[in-house]
Formats: sequence, structure tokens, C-alpha cells
Amino acid sequence: MLEIKRRVFLAGTAAVFAAPVLGLAQTTKPAMGGTLRISVDQAASVIHPLLTRVNPEYLVTELLYSNLTRLKVDMSVESDLAESWSANDALTEWTFKLRKGVTFHDGSAFTAKDVVATFKAILDPATASPGRNNVGPIADIVAVDDSTVLFKLSSAYADLPVAMAYTNARIIPAAIATGDLKSLSSKAVGTGPFKLASYEPDRLIVVERNPTYYDPARPYVDRIEVQVFPDTSAESSALLAGDIDIVSTIQPPEFMRVDGNDGITTLRTPSGQFCNINFGCDTAPFNDARVRRAIALTVDREAMVGFVTEGFGTIGNDTPLNPSYRFFKDVKQREKNIEEAKKLLAEAGFPKGLEATLVASDRPAVRTQLAVALKEMAKEAGITINVQTMPHATYLDQVWKKGSFYVGFYNMQPTPDGIFKLLYTSDASWNETRWNNKAFDALVAEARGTIDAEKRTALYTKAQEIMNDEVPSIIPSFFDVLAAKRNWVEGFEAHPRASVFRLDYASLTDKAPKRG
Repeated sequence: MLEIKRRVFLAGTAAVFAAPVLGLAQTTKPAMGGTLRISVDQAASVIHPLLTRVNPEYLVTELLYSNLTRLKVDMSVESDLAESWSANDALTEWTFKLRKGVTFHDGSAFTAKDVVATFKAILDPATASPGRNNVGPIADIVAVDDSTVLFKLSSAYADLPVAMAYTNARIIPAAIATGDLKSLSSKAVGTGPFKLASYEPDRLIVVERNPTYYDPARPYVDRIEVQVFPDTSAESSALLAGDIDIVSTIQPPEFMRVDGNDGITTLRTPSGQFCNINFGCDTAPFNDARVRRAIALTVDREAMVGFVTEGFGTIGNDTPLNPSYRFFKDVKQREKNIEEAKKLLAEAGFPKGLEATLVASDRPAVRTQLAVALKEMAKEAGITINVQTMPHATYLDQVWKKGSFYVGFYNMQPTPDGIFKLLYTSDASWNETRWNNKAFDALVAEARGTIDAEKRTALYTKAQEIMNDEVPSIIPSFFDVLAAKRNWVEGFEAHPRASVFRLDYASLTDKAPKRG
């Protein structure tokens, strides 16, 4: 019975034996060649595949490296460097069969030893990879032979094939993983569809087709230029002029500006992407759940959707899950209640209200919009919020994971376990709130080893209920993922994960400009 349930469960998340990689459905064979230009709104400052943190960095390393698996646009998992995978009945051992004949950009052969060395580097605390707590409870990795890898887990984990697609789980050569790991900060040695041609992180990153990529049919374009546009208005103007072909992430005002223009297609997909207000739960006054609840009770969530997402989103309920995730179930929606907020503040020792400084990075701009909206909403309850905006690089260096009251911005993760283990469990890679709730941790741990869908849904629902009550962060709304492209680009779609791009499937028609 266990084996039957296990296979039924796996069929819904990742095939026990993965199907061959297939491109997007097209009526004709994609055209080959050309230079594709895609824009990003901030620098790709980190090119090291195990250390990337933001979408432009994920985009660049996805072009240069491969994972064992990858996510399709429908969020299902497919093969990348792994051709197939299977698990034992206990879900504590997973065997991955690897592609043969694959080479790295430096000409060295890809084998199971590279997978083992990569994951050992990810799991090494000294590496400080965000992937350390997001690739599963891996106890050991064994190269059975050159094309077979065995992952031994410390506990049952149903989502391992999905976790292998994590943005920081790109495979690197064993010689680098066990040698000069820091060298990948300035060079790229992957098995991805493109090779690095030039790297100016604040301006332009250029990649060129990898002639030895494992799929000889891809990539379709010869060259991709990733252009950095800190000014979103200038970015949209470049798209309208045809100087760039794809805006990887576009904000609502610019989306509405380009929508309807001749030669432009706007792309929109529902997502679990969100901005939140992070509380340092170990720091006064936010170490008192009553204070956190009080601030959350000042939020008009419908108004937030209109103001922050400009209608391109849905309301949130102070947990990172929404209907975009499997195993999601609604918990009671928090509503605005100023009188209750005042009562909670008084009980917490702030009968006359409180004052706090809320920090927001300037990228993306919706962080500041959310901060300003909360400032205005909280006034009614006697809460004075001073908004401090700073450059994103300064925010990352001085506030991120250190501050006690700041605005975060996060992509949807492939699974509920992925987002919880990234941000909210006590051992989360980015444990920004320092909430450290043992009951919550236990529910997430039990759910990750559960194959029964109904039971797993119940566990995640209980976890959401605890989070909704304790409010380690306020999540007032979720964003749709927005992008835009010229009509001469085919095979590109907005991905709900937001950090996945699949540009090896993009092609240019004969209407595209000819670039040298």
C-alpha cells in the first residue's frame, strides 16, 4: 500500500522517471540564430551560482549552468542533468540517473563526482549558500558510478526532485568545488546552454551559445545580452523602441504603459510572489506578538492590492501560501480592526501608541510603496511609522537579515516546504524574523516527509494558523508576475516562480532586428 501511495504522490509532483525535456508548443520549428536582448532592473552583482540572491543573478546563472532538474512554466519538474530519478519506500534515499556525454564549458567531463562535490559545497556552512537549507535534508551524497548519484537523507523528504531545481543548486565542476571555489565569483564554468562572454555586473552581461550543450537543438539564439536598467521608465522606452526584446520583470505602471502598443505582448501570470513587513521577533517591541498583531490589524488588504500591486495581485493573510501552491487551504482571513489594534497595543504596554522606523530598499519600487501605505494605515491606531528608503546594495549589506522592521520581497518557491524553509523555520536560510517557533517547525518537518496529500494539506494548514496568529511578518498581498516582450520573440513566458526564465527556449523571428 505504501508503494502505491508513494507512486501516486510522486506522479503529482515529479515523475518517478522523468520525461524528456520538451520545448514550448509552437506551430513551426523555432528559428535559429540572432542576438536576444533582455533587460533587468538591478545589477547582477553575484555570478557565483551557489551564492546568488536576486532575480538578475538567477537569470544569468541559469544561462550558464544546469541543475539536476528544472521547473516548467506549470511548476512541474522535468529533467535537466538528471534523466530520471526514483526513491525508496521510506523517501529517505533518492537515486538520480545522469545524462552521459555532457561536458563543462572548460571541456572537462560531467560525472556523478561533480554532483557530489557541488552538493557538499552547498551544504558546507563555510560556503554560506542560500541553498544549504533548501535542497532537502541531505545526510550524504554518493557517486554510485559515473552516471548514478545516491542521495541519503536524514529524514523522509517527498520534494527532493523539485528541490534539485533550486536556484542555488547549479552543478559546478568537482575540481572547483573542492579547490578554488571563490574563482566562480568572476568566471563561469557550467554545463548550461550558454557560455560567458563578458561580465559588467552594473551594465551588461553577454553570453554566447554553448556548442556542446547536451541538447543539440538548443539554445535557439546565438547570443543573449542582459542589459541593466535601474530606471524602469528608460527600460520600457527601450522595449518600445525595439532596442531590447524582453523586459524580464516589469512594474504595473510600465506594464500599463507598454500594453496595447503595436509590436508588444504583455505577459501576466498568477504567483505566490509577495512583499512583506518583516519583524525582528527577538527585538523589542516586536518580540511581543501583540504588537505584531496590532500592526497587522491596521492593514486594509483590499486597499493594499490596489495601492501596492495596482490591481495586479490578490490579498494576503500573513502567511506565504496562497492558491498558487499545492496543499494550500484557506485559514480565517485577518480583517482591519483599529479598535482591537489599540487594545492589543495597550495590553503590550503602549497605551499611547508607538513609534518605529521601517526600512525599505528602493528595488523594486513596490517596497517603498508598501512601507508608505502601512505608514498611513497605521496612523489611525496611534502607530507612527517613519519610512527610511535606501539603495538596494546598502539594504543588502546593512539591513537584510539584520534589521528588526523592514520590507522584504520574495519569489514564489516550488513548494510550501520551499518557502517555509527559506524564510520561516528556525533553521531557514534567510531566518530574517528570528521567530523560531518550535510548534511551527515540527509541522513543517512532518509535512515534508508525508506522502498523503490530505494529511499534508492539514499539516500546512495548521502551520499557517500558527503563523497567522503569531504574525512573524505581515503579508498583505501577492503579486502577479508581469513581463513584456516584442512580438518577434517566441517561446518565452512569464514564470510564476519569477526567478526561472527558460531563455534557451526563446527564439527570434525574421522580424527581429539584425544585430552584429
